[in-house]
Amino acid sequence: MNITVICDVLGEPNNGTSVAAYNLINHLKSQGHNVTVVCCDADKKGESGFRIVPTLNLGPILNAALARNEVVPAKADAAILEDAIKGADVVHLLMPFPLSWKAVKICEKYGVPMTSSFHVQAENFTCHIGLMKSGLATKEVYKYFYKKVYSHCALTHYPTEFIKEDFESNIKKHVPSMVISNGVSESFFEPAPAEAVNRQKAKNKDKFTIVVVGRYSSEKAQQVLIKAIAKSKYKDRIKLIMAGEGPKGKRYRRLAKRNGVDCEMRFIEHEELKEVLNAADLYVHTAYVELESIACLEAIVTGLVPIICNSKRSAARFFAQDDRCLYRKWDSEDLKNKIEYFMDNPDELSACKEKYRAQANVSRLTECMNKMEEMLTEASEMRKKEA
Repeated sequence: MNITVICDVLGEPNNGTSVAAYNLINHLKSQGHNVTVVCCDADKKGESGFRIVPTLNLGPILNAALARNEVVPAKADAAILEDAIKGADVVHLLMPFPLSWKAVKICEKYGVPMTSSFHVQAENFTCHIGLMKSGLATKEVYKYFYKKVYSHCALTHYPTEFIKEDFESNIKKHVPSMVISNGVSESFFEPAPAEAVNRQKAKNKDKFTIVVVGRYSSEKAQQVLIKAIAKSKYKDRIKLIMAGEGPKGKRYRRLAKRNGVDCEMRFIEHEELKEVLNAADLYVHTAYVELESIACLEAIVTGLVPIICNSKRSAARFFAQDDRCLYRKWDSEDLKNKIEYFMDNPDELSACKEKYRAQANVSRLTECMNKMEEMLTEASEMRKKEA
């Protein structure tokens, strides 16, 4: 098939949405499809299959807010979009933003079927304008997303049942869809080499090692974990690894230093991340807004016990197998107590590791990408039948 993928935001594969986009693009290419990607990433200019549009100028205030969060949105260019869309069998929209809005109109002009992925919770948008905790803002944002994108698509991909129910309950409508996990990379299902794991443990100086993975941003709330460790009677025995990067990095480094928390902060590539997780003792998932959380699933697959923020806006809370692995949102004291429980009861921690490893219901990346490919094929064939 000729498939066009519309990326309002692409960038580096250092966040869940971008990783999901690259996984889909690479899979489709590997299966022999002709894939055209429309994005605003200047570094992709000249690469085969990429069509580059300008960046979107939203004015100094919004531009500054997006820049702080390392988000560069695309500006719709009708000529570039028409060239990328008019010969496609299906067009896949990754985000409900202006590039996709214009793509919808062009697809309808040429009769090209559309599919979409639900990668953006309302809070991922409202956090930039100070309305992240507003239920009314969430509802209105979702209604707008539906009007501009999802109401036009033959099928929409939801990563979890949680976000499907959340979105459709807010807009009071049913969206033709498929629930497909974004998938965990195959490499995480196999243990890291013993030599690499021992090397990581040596770096951690045999301390009790806690890992959290995610962008340093408001909705990830890593500061709660730093504060919890700072309060702990075991503070000097704990090594914290915060794998990621993002706008709150300087603030978190200052917070850790001020409280004497042994904290390593940096972006860690997948292969090394697997080693880091294999060498760790505990995983903490601090995000209170989360569509799926592949990072948490990766930790569980490697055999780590997760302690997860119990937020109604996060799908990750459903991964917890009992209350010992959930802490109250924003409550660093409760999180501290949960960490200390497992440190005080190493046999319980070992038993929980075996329980998570045995009961983890995690989808492999290849399986998920095959399902995404099937969704695109189905949408293309639906339009052919209508014709």
